Amino acid sequence: MEAHTGPHGSVNPEPGQPCMFGGHLDPVRLPWKWATERLTRARNYWIATTRPNGQPHSRPVWGVWLDDTFYFSTGSLAAQNLASNPAITVHLESGSEVVIIEGVAEQITDVSLLEQVIGMYNAKYRWDADPNDLQKSERESPRDSSGG
Repeated sequence: MEAHTGPHGSVNPEPGQPCMFGGHLDPVRLPWKWATERLTRARNYWIATTRPNGQPHSRPVWGVWLDDTFYFSTGSLAAQNLASNPAITVHLESGSEVVIIEGVAEQITDVSLLEQVIGMYNAKYRWDADPNDLQKSERESPRDSSGG
């Protein structure tokens, strides 16, 4: 990205194409369905949260994609971070089929939704989680997404 000076002396970024292996990539807008297929079938996801002091924190999690929302659980430092700042980034572990979503995490309070999510989670990971034992379940609805 290059910067140029605007008419009132402001500096505005000018989008540029990334240089890859000596050439430039042509921009491609992928359909949302392409992203949701990968979010649904992924086994591992990475979440990025922000500590209260502003320092970033990333960690892998398991989760499920349901109705354009990513559901996961965590009892780690990430849960503490989300309690003070619910902004979150979720991305797949793949570096060749990249999907990144940004949004706000919320704790699930709807018992029937929690049971549905846990049922999907148990089937996907061959797990036997009980909704009554789950310390912290979060959901993240995308505000922005990138795929490439």
